[in-house]
Amino acid sequence: MKPVSHSRSNALGSFIFLSRWLQAPLYVGLIIAQTVYVWRFLIELWHLIGFALLGHPAPDSVPKGVVGTEIIVMLIVLGLIDVVMIANLLIMVIVGGYETFVSRLNLQNHPDQPEWLSHVNAGVLKVKLATALIGISSIHLLKTFINAKQLENHEIFWQVMIHLTFVFSAIAMAWIDRLTYRPAKEPPGVSSV
Repeated sequence: MKPVSHSRSNALGSFIFLSRWLQAPLYVGLIIAQTVYVWRFLIELWHLIGFALLGHPAPDSVPKGVVGTEIIVMLIVLGLIDVVMIANLLIMVIVGGYETFVSRLNLQNHPDQPEWLSHVNAGVLKVKLATALIGISSIHLLKTFINAKQLENHEIFWQVMIHLTFVFSAIAMAWIDRLTYRPAKEPPGVSSV
């Protein structure tokens, strides 16, 4: 049996390494999805202005049976916050994922570089995504509590359970990340100060 030539092995390795670029269209797709979220935000903002200032009826995003101007405005604003948090999640996935898995962005010393990007890796990205999901889940839970009279107890129970699952999952991921990426101990006599 003949050994595989070194050049064939390098070609296969190069081909496998180039396959990371197959993810680039996925990130472009997420950018398009973010554009849809910007459009959705503008529509919800228009609904808020229409309801609060122009006397329009409450938008369809407000559950039926909810009354009171302040509560309706609060629900619309929570919807806006929800859209912003999902857009933030998209940015973390797009920028962090591209930087981690496809190619470096080379943003050193760029005035607009996000602070978190300088130390992003797959573990940090997962923990940041998990905490973003907890924030989004918290907004949905707050909307549920505001609208609790219109919901069944089991619906509220399951939303709380799902939220707690997100919280415990994020704690577990952070703990695993801390164990996995623990910095090497300094040799005796070396100070980090």
